[in-house]
Amino acid sequence: MATKSKSSFQKRQKEMKRQEKQRMKAERRAQKKLSNRAEREGALQAGGTDASAGGSELAEGEEPAGESEPLEPQA
Repeated sequence: MATKSKSSFQKRQKEMKRQEKQRMKAERRAQKKLSNRAEREGALQAGGTDASAGGSELAEGEEPAGESEPLEPQA
């Protein structure tokens, strides 16, 4: 009863390989996420301004670029 068919062993090997590949991909994604986060934080610090700090250099009543309301199409 100690013998298994060859196909069972191959299936097990294939499943183990699939799981290992999935683990490696998850590690790469996590590493990429961390490096992207670090790059963005570094860019913010190098730029001299931090958007989350609340320090605004805009004149009173002026809207930041990209946050204005879309223009109505004129007929």
